[in-house]
Amino acid sequence: MKKLSLSFVVAIVFLAACKSPKEECAFQPETSNIKIELSFTSLADSIVAIKTKQELVDFFARHTTMRDVFFNRVGYPSDSVFINELYQRFSNPSFDTLLMDTKKVFGDESALNKEFSDAFTNLRFYYPAFKLPRIETVITGLESDLFVSDTLIIVGLDHFLGKNSNYKLNMYEYMARRYTKEFVVPSAMLLLGIDSRINIINPNDRTVLADMIAYGKAYYFAKHLLPCVPDSVFIGYTSTEMDGARENQDVIWKHLIDREVFFSTSKLMKQKYLDERPTTIEIGDQCPGRVGVWIGWQIVNKFAKQNPSASTLPKLMKMNDPQLMLKNSKFRPD
Repeated sequence: MKKLSLSFVVAIVFLAACKSPKEECAFQPETSNIKIELSFTSLADSIVAIKTKQELVDFFARHTTMRDVFFNRVGYPSDSVFINELYQRFSNPSFDTLLMDTKKVFGDESALNKEFSDAFTNLRFYYPAFKLPRIETVITGLESDLFVSDTLIIVGLDHFLGKNSNYKLNMYEYMARRYTKEFVVPSAMLLLGIDSRINIINPNDRTVLADMIAYGKAYYFAKHLLPCVPDSVFIGYTSTEMDGARENQDVIWKHLIDREVFFSTSKLMKQKYLDERPTTIEIGDQCPGRVGVWIGWQIVNKFAKQNPSASTLPKLMKMNDPQLMLKNSKFRPD
């Protein structure tokens, strides 16, 4: 009965949460003197324009990472099977409709190009020597969404068309709602922020806290590159979930303490509090999933405020002592 009562009480608290004040932009660096040359190539039209199998072979010969990773060449028994299946997919009349849907949402992709350019201009402020990756956009028939490496970013635009598209993603609604055009660049920056070349971690620390802080650093990193993007876009919560998470950090924190979550190395514990789930039912049926990631982000934010001399973006991303960051953050929800 105690567990049922707690769940019920927390559910009511989350539902009754007050509206949060409108978010303000985070720190915006002075970048007027920073000029970048971003390689941004749209390939959606090129895919639809392919008329023969040989043209498809030639296309993939020019875009080998797209072939091997984005279109999963290794998942096919042979080159001929791969080319035949992809050619059949790209030749289907519905692919023209998919392209039209994509253009309705992304237009000529100039806005997407600018958002990437703004993010990477901010990145150059913090990391002057950072070599910018090339960016390629494409439509895949809903096969792949996003690929990020040190040299290349590939965006499957048709994954980010939103709920009004003629083609629906085969995933749960709580995940599908993050696949809109607003999520493209924030998602790419988060993937960049979790990369081990930027986000230094201690591989021997397998605690839930270590993962929370690693994710929190990635969100902190991405927010600095896109300072005016709302937190809800990064974390993928609805406005109700955001309000509940903010207003009830004390409830969440107490639960994590009481259940001894932080220093657990249990995979099950990580699944409960860090992995994709519609809700964190252990706290309450209105508590959003990945709530441990959310708290990790808040700990990192608080650490940065409490320790300004140690929290320039490159310095913070190199810190790999989660317990020290938690201690020095003095994070305690009201």
